[in-house]
Amino acid sequence: MLSAAMDALQGLGVSSTHYLQTNYEEAQGLFLWVSWAADLRNTFFVFFPLWFHLRPTVGIKLIWVAVIGDWLNLVFKWILFGERPYWWVHEAAYYQNRVAPHIEQYPMTCETGPGSPSGHAMGAAGIYYTLVTSILAVVAHKKKPSSRKSGDQGWYLKAVLWTMFWAVQVCVCLSRVFIAAHFPHQVIAGVISGMLVAEAFDRIEWIYSASMKQYLCTTLFLTCFAMGFYLLLKSLGVDLLWTLEKAQKWCVRPEWVHLDSTPFASLLRNMGTLFGLGLGLHSPLYAESKRKNGGGGTLAKAGCIVSSLLLLHLFDSLRPPTDTAALFYLLSFCKSATVPLAAVSIIPYCVNGALGVQNKKGL
Repeated sequence: MLSAAMDALQGLGVSSTHYLQTNYEEAQGLFLWVSWAADLRNTFFVFFPLWFHLRPTVGIKLIWVAVIGDWLNLVFKWILFGERPYWWVHEAAYYQNRVAPHIEQYPMTCETGPGSPSGHAMGAAGIYYTLVTSILAVVAHKKKPSSRKSGDQGWYLKAVLWTMFWAVQVCVCLSRVFIAAHFPHQVIAGVISGMLVAEAFDRIEWIYSASMKQYLCTTLFLTCFAMGFYLLLKSLGVDLLWTLEKAQKWCVRPEWVHLDSTPFASLLRNMGTLFGLGLGLHSPLYAESKRKNGGGGTLAKAGCIVSSLLLLHLFDSLRPPTDTAALFYLLSFCKSATVPLAAVSIIPYCVNGALGVQNKKGL
């Protein structure tokens, strides 16, 4: 009964993908760009350095929401065993007595992990929910009390930001369904899950003063829990990498099956990012930068933002070799740890040092 209901739901999802691909083929470029933009990599390489230098607490919260949300997404996927449209349409008994719709594939289609809930939808919902609530909190803190004009402006700002939030979520969900990476119910589950994670971190304060020991223990706990869960289920005869074989079998182009979309790549990328944030915040370079710059001048902040975005963009272009999985995972961890470490401590230290030398010359 449950299996038949899931088949019907997923059959409806495949029909939705076929409808979008047939009637909105000219929007292919937009949908592919939205899927690229919704990747958590852009949170680590763009949103985090931007917001950390504008308001450090927002940047820190973004990393925690992204990392914990993606970790939960991995665990949910291992528990729920979600199919993906691009392989399910070829194997489902649902199409034994009917013609299966033709589903196109794209370079971003052939992800190798289970499909439920959608990681892109969950990540986008968590990150943009955090941004909206953080901006509203900053504005509310600066606003003069009990002014009707300021109250009207606050209402308009809320309306604009939440409208933009839901517009982004709709675009992300449609893009994931369009490229046949997810069924509609998977992206809806992702949006709800992401919002819940972000809402939970709105109530957690200790992350802003977490010690290096807490960062290290959290990283080790999350890594060991995921690995232990994987080994436990494997010992019970459950293969959690069952989706990799399906991706390799049904992806129309082998080069579209990327090692960086496997569950372990996601796990180590996130753990590296969290560990790197802890290293950066407790680095002597960060302490020295704070001491020299105090509250942070406009010029220093602008210099840190521009330098971080440019250097991290160049750093992102370096891809670890994929010949050996173990080496790829290790280098992915190190690369991910370097991103927040550089944005938090190394780049600000260099920028503040350069500005200090310039000021001395001016004197």
